[in-house]
Amino acid sequence: MAPSIRNDSALLRGALFAGSLAILVVSVAVAITIGPAALSVGDVYAVILEHCGLGTSGVSRIKDGIVWELRLPRTLLAAVCGAGLALCGAIMQSLLRNPLADPYVLGISSGASTGAVSIAVLGVGGGAVSLSVGAFGGAVLSFALVMLLAAGAGGGTERVVLAGVAGTQLFAALTSFIVISSANAEQTRGILFWLLGSLAGADWTDVLVCSAVVAVGVVLCLVKASALDAFTFGNDAASSLGVSVRWVRILLLGITALVTSALVAAAGAIGFVGLVLPHAARFVVGPRHSRLLPAVVMIGAIFMVWVDAIARTVFEPQEIPVGVVTALIGVPAFGVILFRMRRSR
Repeated sequence: MAPSIRNDSALLRGALFAGSLAILVVSVAVAITIGPAALSVGDVYAVILEHCGLGTSGVSRIKDGIVWELRLPRTLLAAVCGAGLALCGAIMQSLLRNPLADPYVLGISSGASTGAVSIAVLGVGGGAVSLSVGAFGGAVLSFALVMLLAAGAGGGTERVVLAGVAGTQLFAALTSFIVISSANAEQTRGILFWLLGSLAGADWTDVLVCSAVVAVGVVLCLVKASALDAFTFGNDAASSLGVSVRWVRILLLGITALVTSALVAAAGAIGFVGLVLPHAARFVVGPRHSRLLPAVVMIGAIFMVWVDAIARTVFEPQEIPVGVVTALIGVPAFGVILFRMRRSR
């Protein structure tokens, strides 16, 4: 009887994943059609197939450029960012055993902001270093500092959180100091827009790099899904179950830092995705990470595709930072989740 139950469960998970993937594919196509240019879903698929060498689209060169050069990379990057941030949020909440943890608890967002602002305002690197490279470097530096502080304080999840708070405040202060002391009005506006999350400058390089990093992160986290289950019961319980607590934590924190750094470097700081969506996924599929991680990745991708569509079209031609939209949606959603958690207890 047990094998039959396991088989049914595996079939159900497979069906849910296939259905989520279909929803994501349709969402990407529909989101690309939203905007001032008259595009249909058929046009979108035809352009994609043509660029993949599978026939001719028959659409004009202008529409081809809008789909392939502008909207498709932006929409795909939105999906990748949503998937990666939601994945990192689920990992951080499990590792730190803190339902309020998110990918930015390690100070990565603040460090990336400092790195990007240093490039944009101070011209660090003499113009040879791009904004994304500067953001990535700042994020890695911030993560290294936080880990050093946590190790110096004796290690443990509490010290990691406290070190993350300290690192966040330090790099946020550095960013503010640079902007106030050196940036002009135009630079300040552009920096503020980027800090709130922006996918406006997305290109195929960003899509490929972020997709590769997130894919590696998803695979490694799925390999460690059973260890993440053990971490939810505490370090002692995980150790008694044969988990190498120290090295698994270092590996997963490193994966989270790498994925978050790459995404922040490409799209800025997009809040609430990694905080809210893991709770929503747990409500749907439960706490087991073998089910939770694929679910949260798909939910995050679909969510961000539509958030980006809203951000670029609601006040067209004015664009809203993506982080503003995620906050406006995320805060009420998180309130509902907290209320449901209280009722369940």
